[in-house]
Amino acid sequence: MEVLNDCAAYLSNYEVLDMLQNIKSNKKQKMTQNQLATITYQTIRYLEDTPCKKQSPEKIRKFLQSMEPFNLTKCEKLTLLNVCPKTALEIQLIVEDSEDRLSNEEVESLLETIQNCLGEQENEQETETG
Repeated sequence: MEVLNDCAAYLSNYEVLDMLQNIKSNKKQKMTQNQLATITYQTIRYLEDTPCKKQSPEKIRKFLQSMEPFNLTKCEKLTLLNVCPKTALEIQLIVEDSEDRLSNEEVESLLETIQNCLGEQENEQETETG
């Protein structure tokens, strides 16, 4: 793979995982380089242990729509999507100047929105096992 335009777009972890899984499952495409196969395998293994494993295009759309009121940058939204923070401290580390841009209530609302949009499967699994 060659990066043709490094500023064309940002990819979420979900998009990278989906793309690599498609490459891996595509029997027609021969991986001529062992390095590509190794990189693909290791990246998929890593990403399957991150929140993106439980994401879907619908959840991502819902998440991005729900982020509109917070006036966050594209990079901040992408990082929130990839990391799925659970604490106010994580929000402060992700959102630049969060103390000035977000009130405590907005931070709590942001955490609740993230949990509602991206944490649903965790809650479903807990109720099924509990």
